[in-house]
Amino acid sequence: MKLYYAPNTRAVRVAWLLEELGLEYDIAHYKLGDPAMRGADFLRISPLGRVPVLEDGDARLLESGAIVQYILARHAGGRLQPAVTDPDYPDFLQWLHFAEGMLMPPINTIVVETVLLPPERRTEINVKRATKLLGQMLTVVDRRMKGRDHLLGDFSAADIMTGHAVMAAGRFGADLNETENLAAYAARLAARPALQRAEAL
Repeated sequence: MKLYYAPNTRAVRVAWLLEELGLEYDIAHYKLGDPAMRGADFLRISPLGRVPVLEDGDARLLESGAIVQYILARHAGGRLQPAVTDPDYPDFLQWLHFAEGMLMPPINTIVVETVLLPPERRTEINVKRATKLLGQMLTVVDRRMKGRDHLLGDFSAADIMTGHAVMAAGRFGADLNETENLAAYAARLAARPALQRAEAL
């Protein structure tokens, strides 16, 4: 397998999963905004001009949630996910996809409006709306985490996806300390050696 990676992107999720599973992989390093990611060679690999990209034989995937689900199906041997017949499997799928479906859209808006756009093109009302929506989504995760260390009974790939998005929310303005459970959840995840290795790539 080969992972196209840049720090502080969704590629960290994929590297985190690979590290948790102890799988071997090659890595192609980029930096966020790297001009090489707009070049013809990279665009042949990723038409979006973004990371992550995972190549595995003839398979090439561009979306972090799809990559995580692919690795689980092809290479995890049942680890970091409940069996399809397990009663927890529907909850697992829900939280696996909660990151991109619910948490990341408002985070994306906040990043665009506060980091990527020049000041004269920023719209404060967009930031306020996205911040309110993000708070609502984080409240749902916070309630789920009451009395739990992880989203399911044990650490799973759902924590890699949604936990990573929770930590991203904290980096972009959400005060996790205002919630009952999320700051402790983020701290538990940040202490995992596999995540630390993924972030250090």
